[in-house]
Amino acid sequence: MSETLHAHVDEQVCVGTGMCEATAPDLFEVGDDGTSHVLLDVVPPELAAAARKAAEDCPTRALTLGAG
Repeated sequence: MSETLHAHVDEQVCVGTGMCEATAPDLFEVGDDGTSHVLLDVVPPELAAAARKAAEDCPTRALTLGAG
């Protein structure tokens, strides 16, 4: 059984480069406020690799992933 994966954006750190949205558009979007937002409360297993890649590629390290 796999763990449930959750994504979080630290809006105090995010600068809205859009790299997360480009990497995982089903999980993240940059809003009108200029910061990224998580679109799904729980990351589906088929999107876990994209979520991890987005977190790794975030230039400000605003994205974190955690099990819950």
